[in-house]
Amino acid sequence: MLDIEDLKVAYGQIQAIKGISLHVDAGEVVTILGANGAGKTTLMRTISGLMKPQSGRIHFAGRDITRLEAHRIVRLGIGQSPEGRRVFGTLSVAENLLLGGFTRTHEEMHASREYVYRIFPRLHERRTQLAGTLSGGEQQMLAIGRALVTRPQLLLLDEPSLGLAPIIVRNIFQVLREIRETGVTILIMEQNARMALKLADRGYVLEVGRLQHEGSARQLLNSEDIQAAYLGGK
Repeated sequence: MLDIEDLKVAYGQIQAIKGISLHVDAGEVVTILGANGAGKTTLMRTISGLMKPQSGRIHFAGRDITRLEAHRIVRLGIGQSPEGRRVFGTLSVAENLLLGGFTRTHEEMHASREYVYRIFPRLHERRTQLAGTLSGGEQQMLAIGRALVTRPQLLLLDEPSLGLAPIIVRNIFQVLREIRETGVTILIMEQNARMALKLADRGYVLEVGRLQHEGSARQLLNSEDIQAAYLGGK
C-alpha cells in the first residue's frame, strides 16, 4: 500500500531524513520507533504532503504521491492524527469531526461520525463541548476520530500515547486494534516501543534520520539492542 524509496528531507541545511526506504502492506500495522529528534514527525508530514522531500519517491496504492498537495493525498485515502493532537480548540467536538470529513459527502460524513462516536463513546458525550476544554486523552481520541472520518485506507498516527496516563494509553491502543479489524492499514510513529510493538506486525527503528533496525514485532521485542535502547532491558 505504501512504498517509500530512498527518501531525503531537509530543513534548510539540516538533513532530517537521510535516504530511507520502507514499505507498508495492505492490512498491516507497522510501527516506526525512535526518540525525539529521530525524524518520525518529519517522515509523517512528508507522507501527508505537508513537506516536500529533496529526493526519493513515495507511492501509495501504486500511485506516485511524492509531489501531491496534502488535500489531494487525503482524498486518495491517507488520514493523519498528528503529534500534539492539533484539535481546533475553539470549535466543538462535532465541528472538529465535520472539518475532518470535508472531502466526503454528507451521507458519508454522517456515517463516519457515527462510527467515531461508537468507538469513542466519550466523544459522543462531549460532542457539543469545545475541543480546547477536553482532557488530553479526549483530545487524542478526537484527533484519531478526525482522521477516521476521512475514511482512510491508511491511518497515520504520530505519538498517540504522548503525555497520556497509562490507562488512557491502553484504552486508545485497544481501539486501534478494533480499527485494524475493520481493514484499515496503520502506520504508527511512537516512542512507547512496548505498546507499539504489541500492536504491530512489523517495525522499523529510526535514529537521527536513518533506519537502523527492522523486523517483525516479535523480533524487535526480543532484540537485546532494542530492549536496551527502548524497553529498559529485559
